[in-house]
Amino acid sequence: MSKIVATLIAGLFATSVYAQTTATPATTMTPATKAEVKADKKAAKAEAKEEKADVKADAKLEKKAAEANSDVAVAKADAAKKKAKAHKKATKAKVDAAADKAAAHADQKADAAK
Repeated sequence: MSKIVATLIAGLFATSVYAQTTATPATTMTPATKAEVKADKKAAKAEAKEEKADVKADAKLEKKAAEANSDVAVAKADAAKKKAKAHKKATKAKVDAAADKAAAHADQKADAAK
């Protein structure tokens, strides 16, 4: 335990020595360095602009896809409605046909009985 404490204390002294050193004076920028910084800023600006354009394009594509999906959903709903209507019409036609057949059968029986 005492070795650990001794190591921690030595570490504190070592870091305090580095913390007390004087800061190095700021270096002056040469014209070449300024040009590099300016070029870097322009490059960063261009990258940001390109990223923004990509995001816009992606948003447009997602919007188109969402619209297409909603159009498909509407078309499916319309198709289901038409199918239900056709089924109802077919059922009604079957019922009418069965009633006509029953009436014709009843007329045949009545004619046969006479």
